[in-house]
Amino acid sequence: MQISTKTILLAALALASSPAAAQELDAVTFATNWLAQAEHGGYYQAIADGTYEEYGLDVTVMQGGPQSPGRPMLVSGGVQFYMGGVSGAINAVKEEIPTITLAAIFQKDPQILMSHPDQFDTFPELAGASKYILSADGFTSYFSWMKTEWPDFAEDKYEPYQFNPASFLADEMAIQQGYLTSEPLSIEREAGFAPDVWLLADQGYTPYSTTIEAMKPWVEANPDIAKRFVEASIIGWYNYLYGDNAAANELIKADNPEMTDDQIAYGIAKMKEYGIVVSGDAETQGIGCMTDARWTEFYDSMVDVGVYEPGLDITTAYTTEYVCQGLGMDLM
Repeated sequence: MQISTKTILLAALALASSPAAAQELDAVTFATNWLAQAEHGGYYQAIADGTYEEYGLDVTVMQGGPQSPGRPMLVSGGVQFYMGGVSGAINAVKEEIPTITLAAIFQKDPQILMSHPDQFDTFPELAGASKYILSADGFTSYFSWMKTEWPDFAEDKYEPYQFNPASFLADEMAIQQGYLTSEPLSIEREAGFAPDVWLLADQGYTPYSTTIEAMKPWVEANPDIAKRFVEASIIGWYNYLYGDNAAANELIKADNPEMTDDQIAYGIAKMKEYGIVVSGDAETQGIGCMTDARWTEFYDSMVDVGVYEPGLDITTAYTTEYVCQGLGMDLM
């Protein structure tokens, strides 16, 4: 059977007008640093409501967990983006690993200390606690800052955190580390009281948190994909916090079946109450904003307390090219 030129032309036009042909999506993977939760909501939102697709992206979120291989996979090229942090970025500079931070979704680190209700009136008074239950990382990082700012904090009161609240619950004069959006609710469920919460970011501990990190060579080869991923993620975060997030929450629970609706609701409420995502520069320049001054201020403060060595060129750890442009602020 002879096929006419007109038939071929009509078939070609139909194929070209199909969604698949109209836009071939760039596939990328974003590795998170923990199991799926509200603190990752903006990324799931951008999948659920089609924002990533609108930006020409096919995004897979690879959830993390204990001993998560996310950062090694970033370095090896197994994933394109990683949910990092300032400390990891600065350590990469020291180790000459060419990572680059593209955005800081959390303006405030959600790291907290918890105390039993009404035991302490001010943060410096926590130095008088019977013991400080902290992780090894916390003891070498923010506790170094704490004891420099307030010399009454004593190293001999340190007790390693076993990721179990038993020691804290047994001693009403103890303090324990936690994450703003999770541990206080766990304590309330288990012990029947709401602990007093002390957000380190509100006491002067100022690292950005929950960053979008990539490998510099990959970004240099794919700047448009990097830009689109950052921008779509920012839109996702605005829609998650201030729009209909039901579909995103279903994706979170599908990835992490142990996650509950009340835990998600608690996490969202605390992120808003404490300005974890929208505060500081993000209030006027948009979610994800980072500044040279803020990076330098944190690095210098950690050099002063002996956490980092002086002389590192931390400007190589990040770029502000993709942020601080007010994107998505109309969605609040």
